[in-house]
Amino acid sequence: MDLIKSDTSSRPFTSANSQSTAIPNDVAFAIGECALGKVIVARSTVGVCAILIGSDAEELKRNLAARFPEGKLIPNKLELRDDLSKVVRFIETPSEGLDLAFDMRGTRFQRRVWDALRRIPCGAMVTYSALARRIGMPNSTRAVANACAANAIALGIPCHRVVRSNGTLSGYRWGVERKRALIVKEAAA
Repeated sequence: MDLIKSDTSSRPFTSANSQSTAIPNDVAFAIGECALGKVIVARSTVGVCAILIGSDAEELKRNLAARFPEGKLIPNKLELRDDLSKVVRFIETPSEGLDLAFDMRGTRFQRRVWDALRRIPCGAMVTYSALARRIGMPNSTRAVANACAANAIALGIPCHRVVRSNGTLSGYRWGVERKRALIVKEAAA
């Protein structure tokens, strides 16, 4: 069972045709260790707005700062302790789900792709072209891949569940080896 949840009532986004909505600028974050390396979890007043995975804590902080250039980044391990433990637990036991509210920031198209990704069950995979068909845009495979690449909420928006049309693994913002490890872990769940 895949229990990835998000707040659907107030998810801000930007559109190519509109100005940004009022997005909270302060972002609290915490960094922890997991089986995949370092993980940073960041939260706005709306919900978790970033889950980034990597090998170097400073690089993760720079990545987070680049994603929120107008925001104030506030280290807060105490406030994010529960979020961080849920993410680490999800990596170890993906079948238990990831029960967090999300602040998904992106264009309408990206959010459409991300919503479709969140409906892919734990342990299942889909191709980029199948995902494009699922959102009713069968000729937008490349745009779907770009939306996956723009995802800032690793695991919460499970772009690791998308593979090439021949079933092989393709690029993953946090490394193909991490993608492989997540897929293997979910398949065993």
